[in-house]
Amino acid sequence: MINNSFHIRVSNPRLTLRGKPLPSSGRLPYLDVDPRNRFTSALCSGILNHIGNDPQIFIDPNPIPSTPTHPFPVKSLIPFVLLLLAIPLFAKPPYPPAFEDARVETYRKIDSTDLKLWIFGESEPGVKKPAIVFFFGGGWTSGTPAQFEKQARHFAKRGMIAITADYRVKSRHGVQVVECVKDAKAAIAWVRDNAARLGIDPDKIAASGGSAGGHLAAATGTISGFGSDARPNAMILFNPACTLAPVAGRQFPAKAGTGLSVARLGVEAEVISPAHHIGPHTPPTLILHGKADRTVPYQAAVAFESMMKKADRPCKLVGYEGAEHGFFNGPEYFDKTLNEADKFLVDLGWIKK
Repeated sequence: MINNSFHIRVSNPRLTLRGKPLPSSGRLPYLDVDPRNRFTSALCSGILNHIGNDPQIFIDPNPIPSTPTHPFPVKSLIPFVLLLLAIPLFAKPPYPPAFEDARVETYRKIDSTDLKLWIFGESEPGVKKPAIVFFFGGGWTSGTPAQFEKQARHFAKRGMIAITADYRVKSRHGVQVVECVKDAKAAIAWVRDNAARLGIDPDKIAASGGSAGGHLAAATGTISGFGSDARPNAMILFNPACTLAPVAGRQFPAKAGTGLSVARLGVEAEVISPAHHIGPHTPPTLILHGKADRTVPYQAAVAFESMMKKADRPCKLVGYEGAEHGFFNGPEYFDKTLNEADKFLVDLGWIKK
C-alpha cells in the first residue's frame, strides 16, 4: 500500500478490470495511485472533475487500508486508460433534468437563479393527496434532481404528489452548505403554501433525500429559522448526513475532504446538524443506511435514532449489511429501500397497502 494514495472506487456491472467483472455485492475494488506522480495525480483530478461527486464513483483522498477482498494495486497506467474509457458508462443524468411528463415550477428566485422543482402525479378535484419532496445528494457540491426520479414516479403511481427539487450547490453556484439548507426549507414552505392549488394534503407532506440531500430533508424537520419554520410531517432519509458534529458522547470525525469546516458550511457544524435540533416538532422518521458506509458512518445514523428516541419521537433505522454509500439506487438495494419507504407511508396511513 502506498501511503497518501488515492483510492478510486467504481461501481458499474458493465465495467471490467483486468478481464474480471466488478462484483455486484457492493464490495468494490480499489485502485491505488501515488499522488506524488504528477501524471496520475492530474489524471485523478480530471476524472473527479468529470464525474463530480457521484455516489457510485468517487476518488477518496484518504489512505484506507486495503482489504483482502478484490485488491487491485495499480502498477501501470493501463487500468487508468480503462477507467477513462469507461467514463461514458457512468454518464450522469443531464442537469437540469428534462422530465417530459412532470410539471415544472419555480419555488425560489435568488438574483439570476431560478430554483425549480418537478412535480409528478396529478391533482384530483376534491381530493387531497399526500406529497413527498426529494432532495438529491452530491456532497452539497454537485448532483441532479434526476437522482430520485424513479422513486418519485413510484409514489406518484401510488396516489401521491411526488416532487424532486433543485437547490444551489457549490460547483454551480459557489455556495456554502447553509445556503443549501435555506433552499430546502424554502422548498418545503413553498409546497405547504401551494398545497391547496396542487391538491396536496397539508398534513401529509414528507421530506426525503439521500446523503447531502438526506441532510437537507432532515434539516427541514428539525432545524428552526433560516428563512422558514415550515416543516414536513414525515421524513424518509437515505444514508443521510444527519449528524455533523459529536453528539451524546459519540464522536464522528469528518473524513478529510468532506468539508465540515465553518468555511465550507458557513456556520458551526452543530448549527445545521439535524441530530442537534431534534425535539417535539420533529416528525416520524425512517432512515435507510448502509452498514459499510465510509462516507457517512452508520453510527452517525444510530446516534440520530438514539436522539429521536430520547426525545420520544418515532424513528425507524434500517441497516443494510455490506452496503456502502449511495447504495439505495443500486440494483441490489433499490427495490428493498423503496419497499421500506412505501411500507413506512402505509403504516402512517398515507397510502394504501
